[in-house]
Amino acid sequence: MAYTPALQALIQLLTRLPGIGEKSAARLAFFILRSDQAFASELGRAIETLKTQTRYCSRCFALTESDPCSICEDARRDRSIVCVVEEPPDLVSIERSHGFAGTYHVLHGSISPLDGRGPEQLRIRELIERLGRESVAEVVLATNPTIEGEATAVYLARLIKPLGIRVSRIAHGIPVGGTLEYSDQVTVGRAIEGRREM
Repeated sequence: MAYTPALQALIQLLTRLPGIGEKSAARLAFFILRSDQAFASELGRAIETLKTQTRYCSRCFALTESDPCSICEDARRDRSIVCVVEEPPDLVSIERSHGFAGTYHVLHGSISPLDGRGPEQLRIRELIERLGRESVAEVVLATNPTIEGEATAVYLARLIKPLGIRVSRIAHGIPVGGTLEYSDQVTVGRAIEGRREM
């Protein structure tokens, strides 16, 4: 069966989304086609609004519709602690834990020479400038536990420590509900290194 040109165009666009192959794209396109006109219009408006109203906070580079963002504006936040994350979804994950009450800085990536991404492509310069302007006592490095995330954390620690600011790293290890038997060696090693007194 041949797709109509409009359906084929939508499928091609949907395959450009991460994790969406041609079959999934076709399934989504047919869902949209079968939906009522109101849904299709609402979906289109939501995408348009996302693209026109979402921007980066000028202070922390999180996603926002107002500048500065609501986290930077919140007077209840501890401004002496800055948590550095790679991407906006990482910030969302930490916020959902309700375990952090400081502020953030989003790098928008990690150092990855193989991908042609060095420190100059990230928001590192802005972080260092911010640390020079604000009274920050601690920077929490919450980059991902990948080779690139670790390299980024080490690079940042080397830049920040000479400023007289405490640098800490989030703990890595066995997830709650996980078992030692099925965890890899690196994860178990990190769990042992990150142990704390009870």
